Amino acid sequence: MKNATNLFLVSLLSGITTIGAYKLFIEDTTSSKNIITTANALSAKTVGLSPETIDFTEAAETALHQVVHVKNVSYRTVSNPIMEFMYGYKGGQQQQQIGTGSGVIISEDGYIVTNNHVINEAQDIEITLNNKKTYKAKLIGTDSKMDIALLKVDAEEKLPYAVFADSDQVKVGEWVLAVGNPYNLNSTVTAGIVSAKARNLDTGGIQSFIQTDAVVNPGNSGGALVNTQGELIGINTMISSNTGSYVGYSFAVPSNITRKIIEDIMEFGNVQRGILGIEGYELNGNASKELNLSETQGFYVNKVTKNSGAEKAGIKTGDVITKLDNQNITSFAELSGYVNTKRPNDEIKVAVNREGKSLIIPVKLTKKELINYEFYGLEIEDLDAADKKQFGIKSGVKIKNITNEKLVPYSEELKGSIILSIDGIKATDVESISRNLGSKSEKQGVRVELMLKNGQVMRIII
Repeated sequence: MKNATNLFLVSLLSGITTIGAYKLFIEDTTSSKNIITTANALSAKTVGLSPETIDFTEAAETALHQVVHVKNVSYRTVSNPIMEFMYGYKGGQQQQQIGTGSGVIISEDGYIVTNNHVINEAQDIEITLNNKKTYKAKLIGTDSKMDIALLKVDAEEKLPYAVFADSDQVKVGEWVLAVGNPYNLNSTVTAGIVSAKARNLDTGGIQSFIQTDAVVNPGNSGGALVNTQGELIGINTMISSNTGSYVGYSFAVPSNITRKIIEDIMEFGNVQRGILGIEGYELNGNASKELNLSETQGFYVNKVTKNSGAEKAGIKTGDVITKLDNQNITSFAELSGYVNTKRPNDEIKVAVNREGKSLIIPVKLTKKELINYEFYGLEIEDLDAADKKQFGIKSGVKIKNITNEKLVPYSEELKGSIILSIDGIKATDVESISRNLGSKSEKQGVRVELMLKNGQVMRIII
């Protein structure tokens, strides 16, 4: 977290902490049918200055039947070191761990969306409907980066399901309801307003949360954030707290991002990520003054990635991105949030200011896996499952090639090594490095923590 924020972000899984990597895709999905129902784009919104002017009862009644209680059961073996030392006893006692959260039914045949952290490492998943009926759930797929998981139950009847609203159209100040099961208090509804959009919490994953002041507590994770029509606008995911309990703000994954993840899992078995292929930082008054720019809002392009869609389309260093399609871009969170709703090969119309001229540049998004990021003469790529297993690590990036003249003599030792952190910031993946280094010039030195191929950890300055 940035020092200025001093917030403690709490995942809302109550009961257990799970350890280890999670499979991206567990069950083979044979059907690619569309299970998402979207709201009418022309549906009217109720606007008022106080909750007394809005009737929340219909939206609450609708959402309550669409939100389920999620029970996560896992087992771990606990050893006794004293018994092992005194008597040579091997093995251990198996302990059951139970975590709870919430989920949202999204189709009448039993598909349910929740948070990845709610079901992470679960060996059994149990779903309880609002009518108290209980079912075993299967895990269809998950996206740990965005903290979304898709479940399936085989119910005896057609289930009530949520309708997805367009989260891009959500307005700050709009009344919303949070529906879930905090502290195992089933079917709980709280009201508040959208207090911010495209909130960047620097979590290493999603960078575009909907922020609300509706009361959310442990157990609400995976539950619904709905508008006054009862339409789904987000999946409640995090709170900001020094205590672990709600103190004022909560955060939800926008419905547009959730919808895209679900559709990807259903169609492809995993999440398809497209990237623009740019680095940089959002503008403000000081940055604009230093760059001698008239614009004080937008995303400044500091570097364009080789072989990316942005490079091929003609995006240049010094461009200021102001819009993606019809969405205004004033921050990195807005930019990344919109791109996260797209797939590789999707075309986005990028509006840029270049030396005082306004341009519209069509850019075809590139598949993330096909782009190797280069910084300071090091070409790096994301780790795969084999790399993580080999080195016994959960995150980092791999050095694929070296063009830095100072480091070329050591290329044999450095190729294949893992970058663990840069300037003390954990190297989660290529995207996180790009984001953290976007405002840096390669004339500035950086401290790099490396794990060599032999497992030795060393630090160098580039």
